[in-house]
Amino acid sequence: MLHSMTGYGRASKSFGEKTINVELRSLNSKFLDARLRTPITYKEKETQIRKLITDHLHRGKIDLNIEVESLSGEGDFSINKSLFRSYYKELKGLAEELKMGDQEFMQAIIRIPNVVGPVAKGLNDDEWVVAQEAIKEAMAKMNVYRKSEGEVTKTDLSGRVKSIIEALEEVPPLEAERKEKMRQRLKQNLDEGLGSENVDKNRFEQEIIYYIEKIDISEEKMRLAQHCEFFLEQLADKKNIQKGRKLSFISQEMGREINTLGAKAYSAGLQRLVVKMKDELEKIKEQIANVV
Repeated sequence: MLHSMTGYGRASKSFGEKTINVELRSLNSKFLDARLRTPITYKEKETQIRKLITDHLHRGKIDLNIEVESLSGEGDFSINKSLFRSYYKELKGLAEELKMGDQEFMQAIIRIPNVVGPVAKGLNDDEWVVAQEAIKEAMAKMNVYRKSEGEVTKTDLSGRVKSIIEALEEVPPLEAERKEKMRQRLKQNLDEGLGSENVDKNRFEQEIIYYIEKIDISEEKMRLAQHCEFFLEQLADKKNIQKGRKLSFISQEMGREINTLGAKAYSAGLQRLVVKMKDELEKIKEQIANVV
């Protein structure tokens, strides 16, 4: 089972004359990074909210927003009346002193810090139970979204890994050709440099064997095939959700083997296959960056 890191979830629950709205969004991130926006009364519960996110969402840049709407029109805020009166008297006195005439100070005073503020009260335990239900429902919806996106990504990744395997299967017919080309190139260089009559044939054959062993790609082919199969096995694993890092490590190992194949190519045909593999691998890495 593969989950995308991109997701969205929303849930609403009623509590008395209130409606608790929870909205979740997630984007790519190497780690779990949760950012919370909650009413002042929920601040004391932020540690528990973060634990809920950690237990259910595992990885990603998570934005959680909790809004509480009051159906009765009452809000969790109050006006500091004594502070309001003090500001009003000061501003009115200053206006009279400067002969500015009567002024409407209401809007200006309300914007002054601490004149309007949240009501200092704790969160009702019963409301917190309902809020947790809303958070869990929003996370469940996000995970459904992530799973759906993950299935699309899984299909794409599987197809690209199989393309690398298919390219790898085209390599063997090119190997005999590249070895013969190396033999001819070395012989031509020696003949031009020393003259064919001065070339020690036994020594020449020893050098040929040395260079052929040096460009042998049997181990690289075997390891690349194993990495591809392991990658597909991890994609097919339905038990583990958190696969992004493991798939990233496997893709790095695939890249090492492909790069070595390119370095040992000595064949235009093989080099074209290597380029094809690299192209598929880059697209695989781009997709893995969005996997949980």
